Amino acid sequence: MPPSLSVWIIIPTYNERDNVGPIADAVLATVPDAHILIVDDGSPDGTGELADEMAAKTPAIAVLHRQAKQGLGRAYVAAFQDLLARDADIVVQMDADFSHPVRFLPALLEPLRANAADLVLGSRYVKGGHIPRWNILRRFVSRGGSLFASIVLLMPYRDLTGGFKAWRAPVLRQIDLDKLHAGGYAFQIETTFRARLAGARVVEVPITFEERRLGTSKMSMNIFMEAFLLVLALRFATLFRRRRRTLAAEG
Repeated sequence: MPPSLSVWIIIPTYNERDNVGPIADAVLATVPDAHILIVDDGSPDGTGELADEMAAKTPAIAVLHRQAKQGLGRAYVAAFQDLLARDADIVVQMDADFSHPVRFLPALLEPLRANAADLVLGSRYVKGGHIPRWNILRRFVSRGGSLFASIVLLMPYRDLTGGFKAWRAPVLRQIDLDKLHAGGYAFQIETTFRARLAGARVVEVPITFEERRLGTSKMSMNIFMEAFLLVLALRFATLFRRRRRTLAAEG
């Protein structure tokens, strides 16, 4: 990657004190020229304070503190806005819990290095992708959610609910971040949808999704329902805009 490109990796945290240090070390060992932005939502377990200590020792780490837990989507929006203000060139999303293995970071960055993509999705559902330890129900919900979103929103991508993604900053600048309203799975669908509407070149690369090493999952049925309703809302909004443009052209 040319040295002029600034690569930032966002790691959102809430009660990830046991994971935040090891994941930061692993990221910087894998992509030595990257910077990390830890976004902590006021973790009561002291994750934010530990992140501050890490940043004081390591110039490549920065911390963004938010007062309270407001959802993954809000954390990413705040991080995107912060990094665009820092003139980041490439922005990566990944979880703090090692469910997104750091060994796949070079594969996510490769299409951006080659200027072959504007958004790279780490995909569990393309050839070479794996989820080794999920039960049938969890696979059905996740795969079914992606399939539903791809059909309703007319997007030819197999994994729309994953959160391991890499962006070119110009694409993020084309998205009205203040109007994004979704969290969790829905946020991942919405941002990819809006990037595609903006003309972004989107590619998928295979990853293996692994269970978190420490702590407990923050997934809930409410997150799945939010994604379902958002997909329908985005589709209806698209049809409404298309109808309005047609009427304007005819009038």
